[in-house]
Amino acid sequence: MKYGSLILEKKEYVYLKRILNISGYAEDHEIQKSLIKLSEELKTAHIVDNENMPNDVIRFNSLVTIVFENGIEKKVQLVIPIDKNSKENKISVLTPMGAALIGYAKDDNIDWDFPGGKHLIKITDVSRQETLSGIDLVI
Repeated sequence: MKYGSLILEKKEYVYLKRILNISGYAEDHEIQKSLIKLSEELKTAHIVDNENMPNDVIRFNSLVTIVFENGIEKKVQLVIPIDKNSKENKISVLTPMGAALIGYAKDDNIDWDFPGGKHLIKITDVSRQETLSGIDLVI
């Protein structure tokens, strides 16, 4: 892990903690496992102000390119649950892939339990769109 632990912007961290508490960790066992693992990682996350967020860290609305161990490349955008849209490759932070990506950085490798089994993925690119930092996060 490039920075030693997850890095999250303060408002996004608070929002994420709130939606994890409300979600009840979902009924699906595989999703539940991913959200529990994310909750554990959040305990040691480094929380920073928006102006101190590294540009290569995945946060809400980040466009992310990942490569699976079999060489398949995929581009996704990490979004809040209400904005998810599979046709546009917008994945919710409450999905196994979204939970795996948040707070990691470009060039990080992630070993994560997905519904299809354990996979190693490499983050090859991260770019940012508008962030939630200027918006009051409402549930």
